[in-house]
Amino acid sequence: MPKLIIFSAPSGSGKSTLVCYLLQQGLPLQFSVSATSREARGKEKHGVEYYFLSPAEFRERIAKGEFLEYEEVYTDKFYGTLKSEVDRILNEGNNVVLDVDCVGGVNIKKIYANRALSIFVMPPSIDELRQRLEKRGTDKPEVIEARLKKAEYEMSFAPQFDKIILNDDFDRAKTEMLKTVRNFIEDN
Repeated sequence: MPKLIIFSAPSGSGKSTLVCYLLQQGLPLQFSVSATSREARGKEKHGVEYYFLSPAEFRERIAKGEFLEYEEVYTDKFYGTLKSEVDRILNEGNNVVLDVDCVGGVNIKKIYANRALSIFVMPPSIDELRQRLEKRGTDKPEVIEARLKKAEYEMSFAPQFDKIILNDDFDRAKTEMLKTVRNFIEDN
């Protein structure tokens, strides 16, 4: 029976890089594409990077109960996981990889229980997180401060996850994550 692997972490913790690495390891995994109400950026395509929905369409789908989890990050800027996307992947016989926020990760784990493995990618410290976000050079100082405050809040959810992977050494974190996921999907 196919399973779910849920990844959550504060921004800048290295979660997306770890997920990309995992998906390149030849395991029977498929990434769940999230939905958003924001506009596509650059060369993003509907159904590839995200399912792009209007805010009204997103609200309509919320009302119909079509999301496993969702969040309104800013006014009219929603992100969420469509049940239909996860069901499609599971019905094809594939294990699902989800990259969701901490609250969403906890909620999806509750729904799927032992069929899901929830992994929290922990940054080494708030100071290290600050350095990583500053090195990216994509955010203004006030945005970085807001992300760091949110990160502290998100880190409080770590004990609710099945596995915490400290990303203080990327090679070690990759090895630990791969072993954890491989053991989980191979365990019947």
